[in-house]
Amino acid sequence: MNVLLLFLLFLVGCGPSVPKLEPLSQDAVILAFGDSLTYGTGANEEESYPAVLQTLLARTVVRSGVPGEVTAASLERLPGALEEYSPQLMILCIGGNDFLRHLGEQQAADNLRAMIRLAKEKGVDVVLVGVPKLGIMVSPPDFYAAIADEFHIPYEGGILHQILLNRELKSDGIHPNAKGYRLFAEAIAALLKKAGAV
Repeated sequence: MNVLLLFLLFLVGCGPSVPKLEPLSQDAVILAFGDSLTYGTGANEEESYPAVLQTLLARTVVRSGVPGEVTAASLERLPGALEEYSPQLMILCIGGNDFLRHLGEQQAADNLRAMIRLAKEKGVDVVLVGVPKLGIMVSPPDFYAAIADEFHIPYEGGILHQILLNRELKSDGIHPNAKGYRLFAEAIAALLKKAGAV
């Protein structure tokens, strides 16, 4: 039994390495920043991923999501949110509305980079979530992973893809339901643990 346990621990340790984050203090504020996926469209407020994440981590998680928002508007809104909440960590999940409105991947990528720089200039750690582009694959564009590598920040690129491929986890074509948001929050919590934040 001990040999099996050691083997499983070895396998877990051999997964892809995750950039490290500063450990979150007990009174740390986490800013969940984005659009309707952060707001929790398709579920009740207490079922949104920030609300579930707050319970999982026993830390304050601010839900700062604006349904329908594109990355340019998020970039304009972010300085005020950083000033108001003084977070230690920001979870950035934005881009889907740029894709739906055909605003161009380059613009979305440039705005994401600018938002990450703004946060880092204020000493705020960042976790990036890849937002799928609707189509045959329903997967995040490659620029999300590239930006995460560029800034050496933790990246969650698979959970929304998995949720949007499973109708039992969706409230409509592009939003999770309560069960989907719980899985989303659990994936973020697991990533934060792997990165050493909790």
